[in-house]
Amino acid sequence: MRTEDLLAAIATGLWRWDHASERVTLDAEAARLLGLPATPVELTQAAVRSRFHPVDFAEVNGIVQLAVAEQTLAEARLRIVDERGRVQRTVRTRSRPRIVDGGFELVGTLQEVPEPQPGTSAAHTPITGDWRRSREAFLLDAGRALAEARSTAEVLRVAAGLSMPGFMPDGLAVFAIEGDRLSVIGRHGHPSGDERPFGGLALTAEHPAAEVVRTGRASYLPTPEDYRRRYPATWPPAARFHRTSWAFLPLVNAGRTIGAWMAAFAQPVAFTPDERSVLSTVARMLAQALARAGMQEEQQELALGLQRSMMPTVQPDIPGMTVAARYVPTGGGLEVGGDWYDMIPLPSGRIALVIGDVQGHDVRAAGLMGQLRIALRAYASEGHHPDAVLSRASRFLAGINETELRGHGEDQRFATCLYIEVDPATGLLDIARAGHPDPAIRMSDGTTLVRPTAGGLPLGIVPDTDYPTTRLVLEPGETMMVCTDGLIETGGHDLETGWARLRGVLEEWEDGEDGEDGEDGEDGEDGENLERLADALVQAVHGPPSHHTTGPLVDRREDDIAVLLLRRDAAACAVGAGGLPAPRPVRRTVLSIAQAEPERIAEARRQVREVLHDWADPDQVDSAVLMVSEMVTNVLLHTDGDAVLVAEITGERGARRIRVDVADSSDELPHRRSPGELASSGRGLMLLELLAGAWGVDPRGDGKSTWFELYEEAGDAAGPVSPESEPAA
Repeated sequence: MRTEDLLAAIATGLWRWDHASERVTLDAEAARLLGLPATPVELTQAAVRSRFHPVDFAEVNGIVQLAVAEQTLAEARLRIVDERGRVQRTVRTRSRPRIVDGGFELVGTLQEVPEPQPGTSAAHTPITGDWRRSREAFLLDAGRALAEARSTAEVLRVAAGLSMPGFMPDGLAVFAIEGDRLSVIGRHGHPSGDERPFGGLALTAEHPAAEVVRTGRASYLPTPEDYRRRYPATWPPAARFHRTSWAFLPLVNAGRTIGAWMAAFAQPVAFTPDERSVLSTVARMLAQALARAGMQEEQQELALGLQRSMMPTVQPDIPGMTVAARYVPTGGGLEVGGDWYDMIPLPSGRIALVIGDVQGHDVRAAGLMGQLRIALRAYASEGHHPDAVLSRASRFLAGINETELRGHGEDQRFATCLYIEVDPATGLLDIARAGHPDPAIRMSDGTTLVRPTAGGLPLGIVPDTDYPTTRLVLEPGETMMVCTDGLIETGGHDLETGWARLRGVLEEWEDGEDGEDGEDGEDGEDGENLERLADALVQAVHGPPSHHTTGPLVDRREDDIAVLLLRRDAAACAVGAGGLPAPRPVRRTVLSIAQAEPERIAEARRQVREVLHDWADPDQVDSAVLMVSEMVTNVLLHTDGDAVLVAEITGERGARRIRVDVADSSDELPHRRSPGELASSGRGLMLLELLAGAWGVDPRGDGKSTWFELYEEAGDAAGPVSPESEPAA
């Protein structure tokens, strides 16, 4: 005897429930126990669930989830109900969950068990009290899910997944009014690509959805005969889906009908007063959710249009350079704020890159941003230098604060800004900064440094403000990143930890431009790689683009984000003199320390330590930092000019050389001294002799340069080398 026959003889059926595909396979006995014809059948999860008492199903669902987690047997009792919610029998289910791709699968048995009180009529009594408690729980859950949906697509997705107590729709469709016609904006449970039953309908058509919109009254069709009799013209396309009951309800919001909702059922539904009450309540919640989502999408479209009008597209064809940019708005209000970036062709043939942030995340901030961007473009196009451009922009914004904002009782606004004049031919960068975060440079070997630049107050605070200019060189193969503070501080980070997070992304990025043989990648690869880096930076801060993700990568929209990336292509200098390959790009940093900025000595020490972040000997790193501190301090103490620090590393890893030059404008050479034990000065040259692999003082036309070298392997050093002339102190 077959296993199925043996089980049928003891009133036990077999079933397989595939959670991933939401399909349930029943043998003949299992189908009979569920009140279906006694033949093997495969049904949807919704159709099978409609045969269970909703209270029992909620309980057994928890048992199954626990069994899946613990890989144990799931055993529970279920009451089987008919279309009117009356209990027909009680069955016991035993199943073993099995993990499969995309979910789990239940394989088990259904067996009829005696009623708790034999001989009573409880088996055929409507379970109205339990049904109503389950209905209330369902409506609370549905209301919460629809209220949290933020877009039309999310509302429709929630509607498609609603599990109604005792009766589950097998197909759904939402109709929206567009002029004098109805169109389907969402559907579920219908084959994809078959649009014939859901084509554009005239509001005057003899279709249940059109009639519901015209009259504002629901239409319930318990049987196919009811549908065929009342709507003979539209019955043929509907018949192909083999449904047995339909409900069409108006979607009404604020007293206005905005569409219709169809719920179709594979199993017969009588549409009792309780069932109609549930459907009409869901229709009201669905209408409100759709109206709310539509309003949010209109606001978002308005914000996107405003952003597109204010955010330029970066010029992709700068000779020898590649640019990428991103703007991500905050999640509040119209999702538009005061962050912006710009790219301005200059009369000299150079390019200006601008990035800034107007205080606030509202329409006023967006308007001021647009005005300030236009003003900056005008000043730059007149040919002013970076410091003059920012000075004029600050005066412009201060004037708006005085005449427009203060005059109307509004709080005054300021703006941070970073203005960079770029020479594509040489990689020269002239930078003026108004209270904005410094740029970061990713070197050709991946090392990333924040480059400190001189700066002034944010724009708009003081009308006449000076903005000193810092000059840097972007070497071939290097990438500069400038951004607003939203990219740095989002997610609870401060300036220091935020930069550390971004540095990790920049240093781990594989630009893919140069292979081991030094050949360049395919055309356009640089631009694609830079675009991927821009996406990676935003992703590291925001997490995945979903408002329903939980955990450490939840989407965070605390502040606007603007980011600009500028890469100087290594191919621009790939060939040296005589057609030979150009020298491998060095790791290099340049820093100027003014007489009035002795606090930047600490910045010089930090820059040197970061340049040597992967140096083999940590003692040499400490020595380099100490010598740099002494050399820069001597310039500030014994000369009347500024110090310019240049540190660069050359060679292959494990056998590299670092050379540090500190230049000043004085032509007086240092003198060797013999400080006593208690002397507080005079030790600089002694430190160089003791710690440097080589050192010297080179006179220059406009001053001198004191330098030292360290070698990563002691065998490469030639020993301390003094200048040919006796250093005079």
